[in-house]
Amino acid sequence: MGRIVLLSLGLVAVCLGGGAAFAHWQGNGDGAPSAAGPGSTARPLPPPHEPPAAGRDASASPRAGRDAPPRRDEPGPPVTVPSSGPGTFTTARSTGAKTGSGTPRRYRVQVEDGTGLSAAQAAEEIERILAHPRSWAAHGRGSFQLVAEDADFVIRIATPATADALCRAQGLDTRGELNCETTDGVVVNLKRWMLGSPTFTGTPAEYRHLIINHEVGHEIGIREHMGCGGPGRPAPVMMQQIKGLDGCTSNAWPYDASGRYIEGPLVS
Repeated sequence: MGRIVLLSLGLVAVCLGGGAAFAHWQGNGDGAPSAAGPGSTARPLPPPHEPPAAGRDASASPRAGRDAPPRRDEPGPPVTVPSSGPGTFTTARSTGAKTGSGTPRRYRVQVEDGTGLSAAQAAEEIERILAHPRSWAAHGRGSFQLVAEDADFVIRIATPATADALCRAQGLDTRGELNCETTDGVVVNLKRWMLGSPTFTGTPAEYRHLIINHEVGHEIGIREHMGCGGPGRPAPVMMQQIKGLDGCTSNAWPYDASGRYIEGPLVS
């Protein structure tokens, strides 16, 4: 980002590319690696099929038939999010197919133990998100690959208390609600991952696209946040949508179905 962002909660955002951490209302951060522990078996909802965007070969995606946005009316089971955990993490021990073109970025996925969320299944879902026809990889903004080690950045899903501790180590106050980003990668608050956002019209599964697309947007060099591009228009993925939509409609993808980049005015 290369500048200080003053948020409603007084959080400070500093660009990842500059080597410093930032926390904000949309989701991002990381702390030191923790010991691995046993995974669990909660299964995220797989999205149904959607035709690929214009000019996109669906076969280029490793899971092309499963990359569509989740149905907004799909029911979900009651979700209980633990407020804290042991602070140890399970790493998804798998290597995925490379997707996209451009600068390669290798990432690993870790999930805090005792959360009821499987690291392997979370990694599979994140892999689908990054390979989605409306995401970064499909439009030449980078090549992404899931790995178990030697990663360029880490995506870590943690309970609110653990996420706060990891972010606080970087001088960030996430107050049990927010995600944060540091020089190591991304810390996702389990509450946001499982429950979504009260300002987002869509399922938590769809909101997870927004979390990952927003944070990976910072990873690929988009330093600044955006505002609403006009009433009734889809909100940019680089907008901090949890703060409010300002007349825009909820949106979880960088590009629309025709391949047009969704953007708005830069905000400080």
